[in-house]
Amino acid sequence: MKTVTKFLVGASFVVSLFSGVAMATTEISPDALVKQTADDVLAIIKNDKEIQAGNQQKLYAVAEEKILPNFDFDRVSRMVLGKAWKAATPEQQAAFQKEFRSLLLRTYSVALGKYKDQTIEYKPMRAEPDAKNVSVKTQILQPGGQPVSVDYSLVKGANGWKVYDIVIESVSLVTNYRSQFSNEIRQNGLDSLNTKLADKNKSAGLK
Repeated sequence: MKTVTKFLVGASFVVSLFSGVAMATTEISPDALVKQTADDVLAIIKNDKEIQAGNQQKLYAVAEEKILPNFDFDRVSRMVLGKAWKAATPEQQAAFQKEFRSLLLRTYSVALGKYKDQTIEYKPMRAEPDAKNVSVKTQILQPGGQPVSVDYSLVKGANGWKVYDIVIESVSLVTNYRSQFSNEIRQNGLDSLNTKLADKNKSAGLK
């Protein structure tokens, strides 16, 4: 239970760090970029009364604008589905990406609404100057609670740095979803997974 609680607390802070990752990074390192943009986003969260009141559609809109554009969805999708991705048809792949994107939108909308008064401690980043794949390590400090470690895996491509995994208290987002999805695919197939994801997204108010 403590691990689950820490994961949720960590997830609530992930949203603040994602927002700037898609910005041009030719002149700034990934860790500096994360730190620079986090303060701006936290200020928005603290001052938005609709978000504080739990406006779900507003939360969706913020997550859509600030978080999802910063994911490398092709990479994440391939990693999450593993062998099932290679075996899938182009139509199945497209359907999965659409529904998985909406799933992440729901996940981080909820996380966005959980933000309270946590602060971030940034660890020194160890990477070669020309590195294309890096990990930005942080720690969330919360009043009256234990620190929560949150590590961000980023890859640099033609469009700059993109996030492809987050590890909260040693729990990988990619590994977690891969475990969940593989069971459904093994038992009922990828089409069944896509249908179930679509139904959940629709019931949450997402098309």
